[in-house]
Amino acid sequence: MSERDQAVGSTTPARLARVIAELLEGRGDWPREAALATVIRRSGSAPQVMGARMLLFPDGRTLGTVGGGAIEHQVLDACRQVLRSGRARTVEAHLVRDLGMCCGGAMEVFVEYLQAEARLILIGGGHVAQALAPQALQLGFRVLVLDDRDEMLEAPAFAHCERLAFDADEIDAAVPDLSDKDYLVIVTRDHARDERALAQALTLPHAYLGMIGSQRKVHTVLARVLRRFDERDRPRPELSRLHAPVGLALGGRTPPEIAVSIAAELVAVRHGGSGAAMGCVDQAVARIDERERVG
Repeated sequence: MSERDQAVGSTTPARLARVIAELLEGRGDWPREAALATVIRRSGSAPQVMGARMLLFPDGRTLGTVGGGAIEHQVLDACRQVLRSGRARTVEAHLVRDLGMCCGGAMEVFVEYLQAEARLILIGGGHVAQALAPQALQLGFRVLVLDDRDEMLEAPAFAHCERLAFDADEIDAAVPDLSDKDYLVIVTRDHARDERALAQALTLPHAYLGMIGSQRKVHTVLARVLRRFDERDRPRPELSRLHAPVGLALGGRTPPEIAVSIAAELVAVRHGGSGAAMGCVDQAVARIDERERVG
């Protein structure tokens, strides 16, 4: 971003559109989130046209403008609130009566939350990864597959994924721009690779880290990984975002069924869901019975 863009938010509509596209696709050097303000209605004399847009990034940088002055100050306040809450809102103002501006018109500005596609890094390209990748793509994840076997990376299930020819313990080399917004799922072809991948992934930024396996495997692998931290007198890594065994307890056993359970957990984590069943039949029946007794 140029010094002029930082100072006054000037840019062309075409450049702003490119920046928005890059942000949503996780490309370029932009932050992974922003608030986007768009003029959706104007009447009378107003400082900007319909469709004018402005981006506010979490670090305070802006790109574009919705008119400057008091209206832009109010919109920037709304943008900051949207960045905090993730919920869209609308700013409506009469420029003279409400803001004391010399323009005699009114404006309505819609402010929405933008976030880059969540990235899912599949560490291992076997049957479970091949079942999970298409589901994750449909759920809006940008999927990267890491495996050292070319024949696995060429599987049709990965046709729309980014394929990375690296071994399980080369995550940092394969994805050097990992952040605390990224989701990692370890599904390699053997326990030793899972262990090496877990030992490295725990030291890297992530929003979610899952490892496939039985509870017995998780106990064994995690004990070994933590023992190495202790033996080297290194602080143990943060484990609150580790999900192992990965997935929700749906009872499935086949790769497609396991993939569904992992995908369900990814959705729950992304949206803050509990993963519990949503049924409310018992409550509904109790309320009906109560009404009948009262009536």
